[in-house]
Amino acid sequence: MSDAAERVKPLAMAGQTLSPELHVRFAYDGSGAVMARTAGVQLAAVGLSKRYRKGQVEIPVLRGVDLQVRRGEFLSIIGQSGSGKSTLLHLLGTLDAPDDGEVHFQGRRIDNLPTRARDQFRNQQLGMIFQFYHLLPELTALENVLAPLLIAEGAIGYLRRRKQHLARATALLELVGLSHRLKHKPRELSGGEMQRTAIARALVANPAVLLADEPTGNLDGATGEEILRILRTLNEEQQLTIVMVTHDRAIAAGADRTVRLAHGQVELV
Repeated sequence: MSDAAERVKPLAMAGQTLSPELHVRFAYDGSGAVMARTAGVQLAAVGLSKRYRKGQVEIPVLRGVDLQVRRGEFLSIIGQSGSGKSTLLHLLGTLDAPDDGEVHFQGRRIDNLPTRARDQFRNQQLGMIFQFYHLLPELTALENVLAPLLIAEGAIGYLRRRKQHLARATALLELVGLSHRLKHKPRELSGGEMQRTAIARALVANPAVLLADEPTGNLDGATGEEILRILRTLNEEQQLTIVMVTHDRAIAAGADRTVRLAHGQVELV
């Protein structure tokens, strides 16, 4: 394991706790819903359906998707453009709500959490990276990585632990090969460097699961392979669970397991 990786691990968010409301929802299941109890399953879709409307026309995107992601697994989801890959990832990440079905995290339903509890869960347990990076243009690479911590803790809480946060963010940027770009803004970075910054940002809160939506889709082949190498290293050395959506079969082949989304349902590859 690299020196940077060793420094990142002990900098995990000490004292990171769920709100009382979220603790209650995770301790008791009053919904009576069937729960994902398979040993080792960290994230699961149970009968997920999603439809969109275009005028008077209802367009089904997902049709009863069942999917289980095991702890420490690197799973890739492939499919044609418009097959619903990103929709499924957004549902797993609680960015959107299913029309039918449920999303479970470690055996407990999360898609029906109250808004505040769902936002806190997402901030603390999930990391997300996207095809177009979504970096704040006025902030440096280091400041972009720190942004989720400021949002999560507020100004006062963040300032109390600023030294620790700076150390973690710096170590993460070093881990993805950007120790020389800490003070550069997005317009001064290449596409690959922006995506590596986005990966560091997604990891800063020490998430249990990383969701990656076409992380190499806006990059050339060589740079895309470098991003995949970073994800593979995180999965192997830190046992980070990763769910990656991609249209590139070569990139998908770097995962432990690949499934295909077609006709609104998941198929084994």
